[in-house]
Parts: sequence; C-alpha cells; structure tokens
Amino acid sequence: MKLLIKSACIAFVLTVIYSVIPFEAQCSELSQDVFRLHILANSDSEADQSLKIKVRDEVLDYTEDLFNSANSKEEAESIISDNLQSISNVAYQTVLDNGYDYVVTAEITNMYFNTRYYEGYTLPSGMYDALRITIGEGEGHNWWCVMYPSICISSAEDKESKAKEALDDDEYNIVCNEQYQYKFKVVEMFEKFCSLF
Repeated sequence: MKLLIKSACIAFVLTVIYSVIPFEAQCSELSQDVFRLHILANSDSEADQSLKIKVRDEVLDYTEDLFNSANSKEEAESIISDNLQSISNVAYQTVLDNGYDYVVTAEITNMYFNTRYYEGYTLPSGMYDALRITIGEGEGHNWWCVMYPSICISSAEDKESKAKEALDDDEYNIVCNEQYQYKFKVVEMFEKFCSLF
C-alpha cells in the first residue's frame, strides 16, 4: 500500500513537472517580447500613493506618442533609452508641481515580477525588462503595467489590437486566457523552487 501511495505521488509530481516545463518555456519567451513600466512610490502614505498615480499618468501621456512608431520590444526599449532623461524630467516635474521635492530616478532594468493580473490580461511571473521610476525613497507600494505592447493605454480595443500585433498567437493566448491562471501559480512556485539551487 505504501509503495502504491509513493508511486502515485511520484507520478503526480512528474506529471506536474512535465506539464509545467513547456508552459514555463512559453512564459519565458513571452517575457522577451514585453517591456514593462514599474513605478515605486516614496512611501505607503495616501499622499505619496496619490503622487505615484499622478506621475504614472504624466509618464504614460508623455510616452504614448513615443511608442506609436515602435514595432518590436527592442524598438520600444531603444526609444525609452533615448528618452530616459526626458521621461525622468517629466516624472520629476510632476513631483515638483504637486509640492514635493523628492528625487526621481528612471532606469531600464531587468527585474523579476510575480504573476500579475491587469484588466483582462495576465502576465506570468519571470524576468522582464522594465522602465523603473523610483520616487524618493521608493519604499511604497508599486504600480506596474505593460508599456510594449501598450496595454497601459485606456481603450480596451486599443489594448487588444496592440497586444495582437506585438505577440504571437501562443503568447496572446497565454496573457488573455483565464484558464491558465492556475498554471501561472504553478510556474511561479516552480521558478521559486528552482531559484533555491
């Protein structure tokens, strides 16, 4: 009986691993085609969280026109790189206009994101390139979205068409299909387990 239970457990673990590894590879490919925005508030105070949203709005407004010519993640990242100082200036001016004197830094980084759910889209956990804007101490809750393809924009129709243009069919299916949500969690746990070694 014990042998049967052990065999069933091993079979279950192997089944999970063999179903997770291909899906994890698809998720990893997706992270190569997406460029994210990550904004860290100075603190969790209501005023600092409100300021973070104002910075977000101004940065997205400024970058929306910049991204109109981007046809790939690499082009989007190059546009951000070429305009990094002006994006930082927009964020800093917003901070000043709202009566604060926090330092603002903007950088392109490769960072780990947990699985994130956002208005009809799910982005799996993994390492993503991102524009990170840090306001002041950067110790408050963050805000994130996808700058390329432009899922940060307000129109749902625009989001869908931008995502379909930028992602291949498998990637688009992953981010839009709610049936994968349990797999996202399994992949996230698998990645955390693998990072221990």
